[in-house]
Amino acid sequence: MTLGDDPQAFHGLPVFTFPGPDSKKDLPEPEAVAWRVATVVYEPDEEWEAVFARFLDTVDTTRVRALIVGAWQDAYDSDPSTVIEALLAARDRLPALRAIFLGDMESEECEISWINQTDVTPLLTGFPDLVEFGVRGGSGLEFPALRHTALRKLTMETGGLPVQVVRGVGASDLPALEHLDLWLGTPDYGGDSEAADLEPLLSGARLPRLRHLALRNSEMQDAVAAAVASAPVVARLETLDLSMGILTDEGAAALLGGQPLTHLKKLDLHYHYVSDPLLDRIRQTLEPAGVEVNLDRDDADWDEDEDGTVWRYVSVGE
Repeated sequence: MTLGDDPQAFHGLPVFTFPGPDSKKDLPEPEAVAWRVATVVYEPDEEWEAVFARFLDTVDTTRVRALIVGAWQDAYDSDPSTVIEALLAARDRLPALRAIFLGDMESEECEISWINQTDVTPLLTGFPDLVEFGVRGGSGLEFPALRHTALRKLTMETGGLPVQVVRGVGASDLPALEHLDLWLGTPDYGGDSEAADLEPLLSGARLPRLRHLALRNSEMQDAVAAAVASAPVVARLETLDLSMGILTDEGAAALLGGQPLTHLKKLDLHYHYVSDPLLDRIRQTLEPAGVEVNLDRDDADWDEDEDGTVWRYVSVGE
């Protein structure tokens, strides 16, 4: 699990984990890093809220630009409601904050499907100047429709994104949003949306500044690809990411048979189940036009029963 493409960076800043109370580590300049504030999930010596209180008392938070919420106590059993309350209570001490990521936990700390979440929109409402927001974990996640005029990047990393969250994002008024990244997941872990639920995002009627769209890690990746193939929003995209899911020849053929994608700067399909002949067709169609194409299989995982039934899996589930 990573924050975007680089596990060492967030919001264009190197990540620095705020140290424990007995640490002698020198602290960086407040605006020079993305501060990661975390405790441990199991039997912590210090609860997250106490770590955050030390952070507020130690760092000149008026200069902090990016904040990552790592593990909180009992994240497998407790949602971050008190974490969100603490952040909102400190908003006047964080006037320069422009980016928040909620739930940065690796699988050794808490599997993505075990991370309990809640309604995260109070953070967006409480920090109207945020330009980037990300969240990991779909269990209990809520995102009722809202208006936010500054947000440019929204990321939701889940093993299963609830349909009401998909619909909430689709119904939101986000006029500045340029980058949307949704990990749709699988019904086994709460991902109960259908391709039709993506229509408000794909119609082009909303998100006027959207240039980078990722609809990935999906069990229904073929249906997503088919919907994208004729989606009006694609004409204004620079990058399209349908990676990490169960994309097969059916979905790849739909993409090839749909609207031209030669205007894209990048098409990312890595981790897939597409045959070599169709991969060659994608390369032959897009690469001469200058499109960067990622078709790496990344050891896409599958099993076959004795009766010949093939089971395919998304990249990130549990």
